[in-house]
Amino acid sequence: MNDLTKPAQISNALKCKGCGALLHFVPGTHSLQCDYCGENNPIEQSATATEITAVDFEDYVGNIDTGKQLNNQQIVDCHNCGSRTVLDNFVTSDKCPFCASPLVLNLGSGLQYVPPHYILPFEVTKEQGADFFKKWLAGLWWAPNDLAKKVSNSSSILNGVYLPHWTYDMNTITRYTGERGDYYYTTETYTVNNNGQSETRTRQVRHTRWSYASGTVHCKFEDLIVPASRSLPEETLVKLEPWKFSNLVKFDERYTSGFRSETYQLDPEKGLVKAIEQTVSQINDTIRDDIGGDEQRIDHTDTQYNNKAIKYIMLPVWVSAYNYNNKVYQFTVNASTGEVIGQRPLSYIKIALAILFAIALIIAAVMYFRNQNAGPQY
Repeated sequence: MNDLTKPAQISNALKCKGCGALLHFVPGTHSLQCDYCGENNPIEQSATATEITAVDFEDYVGNIDTGKQLNNQQIVDCHNCGSRTVLDNFVTSDKCPFCASPLVLNLGSGLQYVPPHYILPFEVTKEQGADFFKKWLAGLWWAPNDLAKKVSNSSSILNGVYLPHWTYDMNTITRYTGERGDYYYTTETYTVNNNGQSETRTRQVRHTRWSYASGTVHCKFEDLIVPASRSLPEETLVKLEPWKFSNLVKFDERYTSGFRSETYQLDPEKGLVKAIEQTVSQINDTIRDDIGGDEQRIDHTDTQYNNKAIKYIMLPVWVSAYNYNNKVYQFTVNASTGEVIGQRPLSYIKIALAILFAIALIIAAVMYFRNQNAGPQY
């Protein structure tokens, strides 16, 4: 039985004008293509499609329930890995793109769908993603020698997925107290033994003079990105950055045709907390610059976060997994830049040989310097 069960009627926007089959988005383009007759339908964009603006955070959170869609998409949870996948209204079953477990939609308990503001269309094709993966495999120095050969066909099961992210803009006003440290030097006298003779010398000794400091600093933050998916490790999602935000367009469901997409699992309020955590380092650097001097101490800060704005965006990845010695390793390809982040097995033989080689070099160096210091023997 086919994994995708579709009713007779399909949205006209995704229906091939030539043969009536389902159209799929072509990565690297702004068009849909029919896999059967080759018909190519461009995704017509308005003049403002590439104008990217954030919306007021408080208004968005307050009205998020009224923006949910009831008819076009359904949401289903994977009970194996915990992913939350968006299924079109004409799809009643599918496989999880992250762990390949069956996803069966329970029509009586489907969650409502919140449409994103913007989407970054797939730019890297499936074939290109496979090539990036193979190059990544070839560059794994500590991997087993037979790894690339054993998993060469795993890239054929790449799954294209759009992952949800929040981005935040905000202005901050921070009042602080602290201390400013300024260096000054004094001359110190000391005695050394030089060829059996006592000799007096002087040297400059550095000290720090601390003084109270306080003030107010202003910072502006744009596009603080927070992953809203829990299907991949947070470390992986962060390492996939940066993204080509210059290619963002207003969300259009036609860009998701032929791909799976997730809905957010981290709500915008919790995402804001993570975004604020990202501001701490820059605020502290700004405070230190404001304090001046040679050293700075920050004792207390009080920050106001103003003009908070948010964007809900979808970012593209190719995800898959490969099996090596009966263990599964997951990998992800940034479908905007080609960056590959993945898990890999280690060759303990290579590691052991490297350690033995390093020990041999150390022993050789010690023996060499020992012989040099020993001098000629008579």
